[in-house]
Amino acid sequence: MKLRIASPLTIDSIVDGPGLRMVIWTQGCKHYCKGCHNPQTHDLRGGYEIDSDNIIEQMHNVKLQKGITLSGGEPFLQAEALIPIAQVAKQLGQDVWAYTGFTWEQLHTPSNPQQRYQLKLLQSVDILVDGRFMEHKKSAQLLYRGSSNQRIIDVQASLITGNVVLHEAFYRHDQTS
Repeated sequence: MKLRIASPLTIDSIVDGPGLRMVIWTQGCKHYCKGCHNPQTHDLRGGYEIDSDNIIEQMHNVKLQKGITLSGGEPFLQAEALIPIAQVAKQLGQDVWAYTGFTWEQLHTPSNPQQRYQLKLLQSVDILVDGRFMEHKKSAQLLYRGSSNQRIIDVQASLITGNVVLHEAFYRHDQTS
């Protein structure tokens, strides 16, 4: 399945989640958050297409990565193409983080035409950083998020309970910084 990305797979990132990580920079975003640090990823026709199998092959050839981060752009606009990538990451014993400008609640809205794929992608995601970036709530003291309105969600616990469960360990770090 084709995936539109902004750049080649990043290897050895240490800022897009804990540990050494691969990062997929998806291309295309409709949120247009003021102050976004990746405005070059907004154009839905920008970047280039790559087959999901190509990224999966790269994942098998990379060593020492703790996980993969889906960022962008807006990864949930291409949820269907990201599902097999996230599933392979789990099979490789890696964790999956995803950043989205959508809120958890928006991803679960039944009228959302992409909901089926977005919810299936969430089944393989461990941590979701949700919500639009808000420049007036920006802080360099925040761990793994750009603005204080964004939540770091424990996806699997949230799916089990049916309510948003925040990943408290990352918030404790914010308070001690």
